[in-house]
Amino acid sequence: MKNNRFVVMWDCNGLEAVKLLPSDADTTFALLKGVEPPKSPNIMHWRLRAQFNSQRHYEIYVFETVKGITAEDIRDMFEASPQTAADTIRRIGTVFYSDRQTQKAAIV
Repeated sequence: MKNNRFVVMWDCNGLEAVKLLPSDADTTFALLKGVEPPKSPNIMHWRLRAQFNSQRHYEIYVFETVKGITAEDIRDMFEASPQTAADTIRRIGTVFYSDRQTQKAAIV
């Protein structure tokens, strides 16, 4: 059974984007058939957005799920329990970009 790969992006205000990454096999077979391959999200644009909005402390992760999980399921998970969702993805995913704030701001 083939897994799904997703890329997610969130910041201090919550989840911003969830996209399914096309599998290498789907891309290869589309090219062999002479049809347009599925488009991948341009996560370099996401990274630039994160870098130029550092006050929002963006995080971007790539992770795999079992085949039955959809982008809507991931959105629902973030809506139901955002901290648990973020912690789970941090645990199972691969960091693409992180400006995670780990210290509280000093009050002078």
